[in-house]
Amino acid sequence: MADIVEKTDRYEELLSEALAEATVAPPEGTPLETAAAEYLEMARSYREDGRHFREQDDLVNALAAFSYGHAWLDAGARLGLFEVPTEGHLFTV
Repeated sequence: MADIVEKTDRYEELLSEALAEATVAPPEGTPLETAAAEYLEMARSYREDGRHFREQDDLVNALAAFSYGHAWLDAGARLGLFEVPTEGHLFTV
């Protein structure tokens, strides 16, 4: 079983990679574009929260925040809010 330091590092990297790959799919100015922007903001906010928790040596909450951030992206991808790679480990689409 991976230790919490390694797992936290891995999940932060996964979230950062997923943020770099996800692009907004709906047309500009539509309600779905607004939803995509909100999902991206949630993912970015959870990444920042995770980094804050890590600085405080709170790895449990850091790992949870990185996981939640990625969940927002994964959910958005499944809903069609983002164009994402369909191969690889970043998304479950």
